[in-house]
Amino acid sequence: MLSPSLAQEIAGDTSAVIGFNVLITDAEGIVIGSGDSSRVGSFHEASVDVVRTKEPATHSASQAQQLRGVRPGMTLPLITNGQAVGTVGITGTPAQVRRFGLLVKRQTEILLRESVMLRSRLLAERAAEKLLTDIASYDPQVVEGDFLVFRAAELGFDLRLRRVAIAFEVSVPRPAPRRQGGTQTRDMALVRSELLRTVGEIFADPQDIVASTAPGWIGVLHRLPAGCSTPSLVAACRRVTDLIAAQDGLVARAGIGEPATSVGGLHDSYQDACDALRLGARFADTDPDPVHLITDLRVHQVVTAVSQAARNRLLDLTATELRAQPDWPALRDTVTAWCESGFNLVRTAEALHIHRNTVVYRMNKIEQITGRPLREYRTAMALYLACLADRLGGGTVR
Repeated sequence: MLSPSLAQEIAGDTSAVIGFNVLITDAEGIVIGSGDSSRVGSFHEASVDVVRTKEPATHSASQAQQLRGVRPGMTLPLITNGQAVGTVGITGTPAQVRRFGLLVKRQTEILLRESVMLRSRLLAERAAEKLLTDIASYDPQVVEGDFLVFRAAELGFDLRLRRVAIAFEVSVPRPAPRRQGGTQTRDMALVRSELLRTVGEIFADPQDIVASTAPGWIGVLHRLPAGCSTPSLVAACRRVTDLIAAQDGLVARAGIGEPATSVGGLHDSYQDACDALRLGARFADTDPDPVHLITDLRVHQVVTAVSQAARNRLLDLTATELRAQPDWPALRDTVTAWCESGFNLVRTAEALHIHRNTVVYRMNKIEQITGRPLREYRTAMALYLACLADRLGGGTVR
């Protein structure tokens, strides 16, 4: 339970502080850490009885000579969860070292408990990371869903509960602000634990699976309690992005998938959440909201699933003359807002933050160039898909 590397670090540091040699043994009496490195690996006979009785012992010079590997001083048991897992010894006359005994024992036990807790937390994080990675890459032809359900149950998670996948992406903005006395960027790998803790503070249900899937990426399989609404879920994600944004130099965005109650459904939900993140990023100039729902981006997702050649053909046959106009970005945004505002002039103007007369002017220009009325739904939808294809650019999302 007490690793030799930790024991050596504790013994060396403590020896330097108190001025007396400190050694640490395991439960078998073998020295695994000492300020005097030559003693590491030797047998300390007095420790065997101290471990057995769980009581400290002192040894004068004459008593120490009768015990193998023992020098004058004091030996105390290291207790964890009621069990003696080793000993800590201080070399010197009993009268000199007795005043340090309890202090060194308690400090060593505290460090031991912290080490065990850290190791346990790291193991739990790695197990959750492996589980989320396996769900994200799930293929029913390769592994059975029941196997992942069983593995999750061993970790205390029930994958049959209604859940939704959320993907968080954390990055350093470009250009990053230069901090006085610091560097311009932060390594995402170095703040991994900090980010996990931040996300875990908001998604704190015992059934929430929170794991880092890559530097700067954190996935959550959030258990949806009864009555949980979409606005409350979005609000929780915004709290996460706000907390992360409060940390110097970091920005965060979130993608939210669809609810699911099976391994296959969670796989799709997580892929949808990642798609929502990537698609939302491509519209950040017109929609700065850091939280993106796949339900709002289904059409975008379908467009990106079509081959680049098909998207180019749609653009060429539908919007070639419009794209040749110097104000094409404004015309494109107008078509998009017109369709997404339910073909309502007032709402379109509000979405674009312009006067409605400007919307009318742009729509008239579009109709003159294309020769087709925007109030005819098939025309509007064809142009809308072409505009999305233009905004989404090359390649598929996944």
